[in-house]
Amino acid sequence: MSGSFRIAIWDPPLIISQIVAVQCIMYVSLGLWIIILLNVLAGHPVSIDYIFKYQEVNVKDVSGRLVVACFLLNSLISATSLWAIVQRTKLCLDFSITAFFVHLVASLIYNSGWPYSASWWVLQFSCVTITCVLAEFLCMRSEMKSIPLGMSARVDL
Repeated sequence: MSGSFRIAIWDPPLIISQIVAVQCIMYVSLGLWIIILLNVLAGHPVSIDYIFKYQEVNVKDVSGRLVVACFLLNSLISATSLWAIVQRTKLCLDFSITAFFVHLVASLIYNSGWPYSASWWVLQFSCVTITCVLAEFLCMRSEMKSIPLGMSARVDL
């Protein structure tokens, strides 16, 4: 009898579906944050530019700061989605970087060029760090919860 905890099985359809699910949740929640903060609170019209256009990320004006806030708040939702979908501490870094790499590729396609804004890069690195660390914390807490710490059975001699 070979006892092992969570045998690692190469399952490409599962991995791809997890990546797609995490990416979809990331963009839907980011869109909701943009609607709430930029449209409802600040009165700016909703635009997909806030998600993909790197010129929108700045700290010079109110709308730029609100976009930064949307991305940072979205990191919390992304971490929670990693915890719910991936459920493995070891995989959180991989999925976090993959999600933000896909976002980088989408931004490159949308802008037809490389993002040269330092604030965009700092924001993306901050978001991937927050997402990864928080997701690892949540997954580790869940994984540790299933390990019994005390003796629950009493042995009488």
